[in-house]
Amino acid sequence: MALQKEIWLNDIVEQLFADNTFASRSIDHSEFVDNKTVHVPNAGSAPNVVKDRNQWPAEATQREDHDLEYSLHEYSTDPVHLQYSESIELSYKKRDSILSQTKATIADVVHADLAKLWLPSGYTKIGTTGAAAPAHLPSSTGNRQAMTKADVLAVKNQFDLDDIPQTGRCILLDAVMYNQLLASLTESESNAFLATADAKRGVVGQLYGFDFYMRSTVLRVAANGASLAASATATTSAAGIAWQEGCVSRAMGNHELFENEKDALYYGNVMSALVRAGGSYIRNDKKGVCVIYQVTP
Repeated sequence: MALQKEIWLNDIVEQLFADNTFASRSIDHSEFVDNKTVHVPNAGSAPNVVKDRNQWPAEATQREDHDLEYSLHEYSTDPVHLQYSESIELSYKKRDSILSQTKATIADVVHADLAKLWLPSGYTKIGTTGAAAPAHLPSSTGNRQAMTKADVLAVKNQFDLDDIPQTGRCILLDAVMYNQLLASLTESESNAFLATADAKRGVVGQLYGFDFYMRSTVLRVAANGASLAASATATTSAAGIAWQEGCVSRAMGNHELFENEKDALYYGNVMSALVRAGGSYIRNDKKGVCVIYQVTP
């Protein structure tokens, strides 16, 4: 039921939405958002190098390049009906409130999906190694090993072995895993970590060369961490994602807002929104992206 003038103040408090600034740390393919598919060319293997060559002619080889492609998706909201009486009786502008909330909601869903789209099949995974802590995902039961600084170091080691650039490395964690990481730091490490936070960029700390970002939820994986979980069960585990900004991409279109004003069937306005978006890992070797999942003890 609508909030009437006599019982509410002039302003309505909007619902809070997750922080999505992490998405900017990726290659922007938004110029292709009006296409159905984005194509990302990947160079093939580098040529062999011979020291002190003494046989001629050398054998010529061809480089086999790869075309990585990903499809864009269309996200749309259910229409919202604003009765005519609400537009004239309420103490606040409900139409503006609905449109603002609609845009924020669709952006939240798109960005939550983006972390999933960045994962290739057979992705690299690192399991947490901390002390047992209660599972925090809805429907999950039992304990999971906590996120620690040692796990961040394990991701760093994997990226180093894969020759991933030292700059532009990022990690996105949910709130619980982030706080577990903080608890594993010494006081001096924690102070240094928090001192590097940059509110304008959404960075909540830096450790071992990674910029950290946080959302209320990030990923949900099967018990062994090898695949995303389609639904929440007792055995699913929370997970974060690590990536290098040159190894993933995003394509974000403008929010399209639709409105039927003074609709004869609804005796009011009907509003909805749509956005085209997508993303992917962009290296054919699937390197530069890693899942950090909570291990079941």
